[in-house]
Amino acid sequence: MGTTPYDWLDKSLVALRRAHRYREVQSIDGMSGAVVQRQGQTLVNFASNDYLGLASDPRLAEAAIAAIHTYGTGSTGSRLLSGHRELHRQLESAIADLKGTDDAIVFSSGYLANLGAIAALVGTPDLVLGDEYNHSSLRSGGKVSGATTLDYRHCDLDHLQELLAAHRRRHRRCLIATDSVFSMDGDLCPLPDLLDLATAYDAMVLVDEAHGTGVFGQRGAGVVEHWGCSDRPLITVGTLSKALGSLGGYVAGSKALIDLLRNRAPGWIYTTGLSPADTAAALTAVHIVQQEPQRREALGQNVNYAVQQIDQTLTAAASPPLQRLPSASPIICLQSPTAAAVIKASRQLQQAGLWVAAVRPPTVPTSRLRITLMANHQIDQIDRLVAGLQLLID
Repeated sequence: MGTTPYDWLDKSLVALRRAHRYREVQSIDGMSGAVVQRQGQTLVNFASNDYLGLASDPRLAEAAIAAIHTYGTGSTGSRLLSGHRELHRQLESAIADLKGTDDAIVFSSGYLANLGAIAALVGTPDLVLGDEYNHSSLRSGGKVSGATTLDYRHCDLDHLQELLAAHRRRHRRCLIATDSVFSMDGDLCPLPDLLDLATAYDAMVLVDEAHGTGVFGQRGAGVVEHWGCSDRPLITVGTLSKALGSLGGYVAGSKALIDLLRNRAPGWIYTTGLSPADTAAALTAVHIVQQEPQRREALGQNVNYAVQQIDQTLTAAASPPLQRLPSASPIICLQSPTAAAVIKASRQLQQAGLWVAAVRPPTVPTSRLRITLMANHQIDQIDRLVAGLQLLID
């Protein structure tokens, strides 16, 4: 039998399985929420980014259905051709109002928003400095732009300053990019001090609020609001698919920034506009975030209770196989020694009726259980989670 140029595919899949890095999708039956049905099993869901429980809110569904009846199921083209609807501008205005910015622009995904924004802001003569734990879309945006891209150690502003001092003067423009909430750790970026550094070195700052929007801040605007930095010049990127319960991405900022992106962001110019249903659902979610702060309050209470109970459980163990990573968000990560161990732990929790994601390299540097809290989790469900973790330790 002769070889073909595609034989390497099977070998690569074998290597992924041996390294416990093979992934496959797991289908949910019916509605997503704090409790889900998966392959005939009822599971308490600690694997969702639906922090406020809005993905199953009937008001979002009603808005989506009404938009379909009015506009159809698809936008039919890019926004600059046949794909623009007034609904898109309503959503962009609502996001700008939530964020306290001049304007906003909506993309068809958060990934496209990051790629499009970074590629429009910097090019070959420029420099992009990013936190080493940044989301893949931020890292990819730097590569696509053609700019020189360098990582600084996670939340290490001394290292960032070293890089700025060594490289900034050699480049036309500089962009510092960071997650606001790091999605696989749960900690927050030190934004106020980072912005001070950016000012000192004449650098732009792009903050990805994917896991911050709706969750942080008195109005739910995100970590930028939480740190009191809403009045400082920066670029905010985020998604509509997590706390806002829909699909899509956005960039919010000055009028000049948004106008430039409409003319230079390839991820917006050459992509079909966000569907009417997703747009209407997101618009409704933005209004709910502003009108129902009790959702954030409930989420915060759940997070505090879960952290307290988990820490007590881990502290009581002589040599716990799991270690909680520092977090200030609804994302609680328990570090495990190996990929095989974290997969086994996730399966044991599933047998106990708990869905907790096992996250492994190369997504993260070390394997971990990733627990996410929702506003509509009940105390008894969190107690079940803690009991399940206790079984892993025993």
